[in-house]
Amino acid sequence: MRELTLVALPGIPEVARGADLAGLLLAAVKRAGRTLESGDVMVIAQKIVSKAEGRSVRLAGVTPSARALELAGVVGKDPRLVELMLCESREVMRARPGVLIVEHRLGFVLASAGIDQSNVSGPHGEEIVLLLPENPDASARRIQQDLFAACSVETGVIINDSFGRAWRNGVTGVAIGVAGVPALVDLRGHPDREGRPLRVTQVAAADELAAAASLIMGQSDEGYPAVLARGFPYALRASTVDELIRPHAEDLFR
Repeated sequence: MRELTLVALPGIPEVARGADLAGLLLAAVKRAGRTLESGDVMVIAQKIVSKAEGRSVRLAGVTPSARALELAGVVGKDPRLVELMLCESREVMRARPGVLIVEHRLGFVLASAGIDQSNVSGPHGEEIVLLLPENPDASARRIQQDLFAACSVETGVIINDSFGRAWRNGVTGVAIGVAGVPALVDLRGHPDREGRPLRVTQVAAADELAAAASLIMGQSDEGYPAVLARGFPYALRASTVDELIRPHAEDLFR
């Protein structure tokens, strides 16, 4: 029998800069009546990682460039916010009223460069936004190492976020950083049930688990920024999220 269990970890407090995420996660695992086991995967919302790493920015301290002012007029967004999107991006892909699609400096194609304003507050009502982690793979590795140091158990870590998708409505969870988890599982050459070798099948395994975890994390005020996954059906191994990013030469839609 194959079984995957997902447990939304309760009681994780508001995360501040410099927070010990591994410690908060282990306390939440205990609070849920569980223990961390070898082969488990911890799926962690990008937002708490960014908060712990101090990736918040005061909009009052941002001066928009001429390009930001121009794009802000097209998309109808705060020019300071657009300036941050440009600073976080390699290329603007699409600009339409209400939306700016970019290629992020990390290689992701997404809206607003992943910059988030929800559930982020500053003192005295100051406008604060949250950027993606500087290096999500490195963030995942640090958390993985800290978990191992605390309990001597080999686990995987996925940092997930919510992305929209071309051609489909709605957002879904995706992996933006991984440690100890195969981002992509290559099944080419494996036989199907008729014995025929698979020719093109590659599984975005980290994305699939990130999306599953997002179902019980929620997208608004649920307050479950981490999920413990047990029964991930692929062997844990070192990888990076770059495995999931299609090279430009293979991009058929740009």
